[in-house]
Amino acid sequence: MPRKRRGRPSKTAEPPKKKTKSSKGSTQKTSENTTFDKNGPLKAIPEIFTVPPPQPKRKKKPGQLTAKQLKQYFEEGFLPLPNLFKPEELDPVREGVAKEVDRLANKLYDAGKIKDKHEDAGLFERLTLIENDFPGASVLLHKAGNLPVVFQKLWTNERLMNIMEQLIGPDIAGHPVWNLRCKTPRNEQATVPWHQDNAYLDPSSQEVLQPTAWIPLLDVNEHNGCLQVARGGHRTGKLAKHVCCVGGTWYVELSEEDMVKTLEVDIKKDLVTCDLPYGGVLLMNNLIPHCSLENYSDKIRWSFDLRYQTPHKSAGFHGVKEHVLFRTKEDPKHVIDWEGFNKTHRTREQMKESETSWHTKEDDFEFNTTISGPWMSRWELVHHNRHTAELKKSAESWTKA
Repeated sequence: MPRKRRGRPSKTAEPPKKKTKSSKGSTQKTSENTTFDKNGPLKAIPEIFTVPPPQPKRKKKPGQLTAKQLKQYFEEGFLPLPNLFKPEELDPVREGVAKEVDRLANKLYDAGKIKDKHEDAGLFERLTLIENDFPGASVLLHKAGNLPVVFQKLWTNERLMNIMEQLIGPDIAGHPVWNLRCKTPRNEQATVPWHQDNAYLDPSSQEVLQPTAWIPLLDVNEHNGCLQVARGGHRTGKLAKHVCCVGGTWYVELSEEDMVKTLEVDIKKDLVTCDLPYGGVLLMNNLIPHCSLENYSDKIRWSFDLRYQTPHKSAGFHGVKEHVLFRTKEDPKHVIDWEGFNKTHRTREQMKESETSWHTKEDDFEFNTTISGPWMSRWELVHHNRHTAELKKSAESWTKA
């Protein structure tokens, strides 16, 4: 269950501003309340993220939230559901992940990249051993984007879909940015700093609620890398300033100073550490500041982040890939077009959109352990590393930290 806990020490502990309520349908337009990326001012429409849509009037469906839970999601920006699944319901998902690890091990072995496939190791150890033999193996798995049937079934689980109907309405699509997270122990590439999800998208994402269902495949806590959230950090409707890229990663970062100044977060009171048992789900929106903690255990912290939105607005993913329709009130028998959705390989396309030169050598992609994307051009590049090394258009603006 969530616990209040201070995350990384704040370097600029200034008191939070007094929060003010804006009337529904209006946004403040003073320069003080305007945020910017490198391309100009950004919209802030708080009610998209703080006001629930009209609720279903039929008999309650499996999994649906109570009125109290719905209120918490929209007021606080997140909601832990400790027992949405029974552990045995997620065991087939674990098996699906194990098959993806096996697929990667075979590929690396057949290419002469590793000499031992570590077939005797379990799901929570094997990728760590492979990573020791081929640094960056976890990045390759993250980039793979394979979506076997067992993952599809999890994403479109009836209880999750019924919850999403409460959050975004009866028409539901799957967002193209979904992830299988392989958080190997003490791995910088798997420790995500404070950010808002919209920082990885284009400005149109400010105009649509995109709920995330974060689903761990084991018990998670601060020792093995659970998530932290900044309670209420979405209420202004603003996307704060981020910078790129953190350390040796492709991640953008939101400073605690900007969380206080722009998002009106109280660092001492609003940071919440979200422990969850196996079978639990953490719901978030696309503006709530959050981060993942370091994994200090000896086991891999596997998790999924599955995103949803209305199909009537753009996914906001820089034109790289659009959403896939899951459910529509117009056609109760709608069949999901997984084949069409899977035709576009998200990571390949996002790296092309980021103006990197890797794709001039197509064979390099299979074992390329770098990640880049259009978000790198949206924010100030304060640190240059191997993930940004091949960016073309922004090369002259790099400033080393």
